[in-house]
Amino acid sequence: MSDVLVLNFSYEPLNVTRVARAVRLVYAGKAEIVHDRGRLSSPTVVFRLPCVIRMLYYITRGRKRVALTKKNVLLRDDYRCGYCGRPIDNRSATVDHVTPKSAGGKSIWTNLVAACGECNARKRNRTPEEARMPLRVKPAEPRYIPFVVVKRHTAAHEWTRYLNLYTISIRERME
Repeated sequence: MSDVLVLNFSYEPLNVTRVARAVRLVYAGKAEIVHDRGRLSSPTVVFRLPCVIRMLYYITRGRKRVALTKKNVLLRDDYRCGYCGRPIDNRSATVDHVTPKSAGGKSIWTNLVAACGECNARKRNRTPEEARMPLRVKPAEPRYIPFVVVKRHTAAHEWTRYLNLYTISIRERME
């Protein structure tokens, strides 16, 4: 794994960066290594390869919005169909417009829901009421989800203590 978790001065996750960038931040005196994944040595120098780094000053971040993508809609709905509630595998996952585009439905968070292929085909170009397929959960725009949540299934073991806030489901964080 060549990714490094970057923590703010207060130990909250900021983002994920590449090892080369993390090493530059450490040796420029802007960050410190919290966890390393080993050492790289030459005849004259030994380098620690970072896994988690912490910035040595606080970085203020403005409120961000979650990008509206298929993957983020599926993450928001926890890979469960909004109509039948069954888990969806990545291959058969679709995103359905609750109000179809042909009826004026827009591609916005409150009009998109994860759907399995069977439910999406059954609903076709109708509203849930017309198709008699009520939604199990009302779609809503999630709060900002750091990049590390999108990569939650690929996070290094050392990252877990800093990501414990993000182990609850996205739906729970929205409420």
